[in-house]
Amino acid sequence: MTYLFLYVVGIILIWWTYRVGWLEALKTVVKVIVPSILIVLFNIKAGRLLFKSPLVGLLSAFPTSIFIFRGSLPLVSYINNWIEKKINKYDSEVIDTDSVPLDD
Repeated sequence: MTYLFLYVVGIILIWWTYRVGWLEALKTVVKVIVPSILIVLFNIKAGRLLFKSPLVGLLSAFPTSIFIFRGSLPLVSYINNWIEKKINKYDSEVIDTDSVPLDD
């Protein structure tokens, strides 16, 4: 069942990359993955510390997920800006020229 889920997610990512381009798709994936990982890690750790069970920590995720999501927005924007700077660094090396017709 896990493989089926990963297969469907992979197909959706390929379709999304084809539709909007790989740069926008990468930025969207970063925008979803970074807060999700932070939320899961925080709630597992909090569940172990407070309730001695990571399952209870995952179930109490909703109240903390709002704060973690808002708190992770600067990190997400930093990563997306870094990606854009790397792409724009290579795009700036292209020289733009004007074409002149031979009749002139």
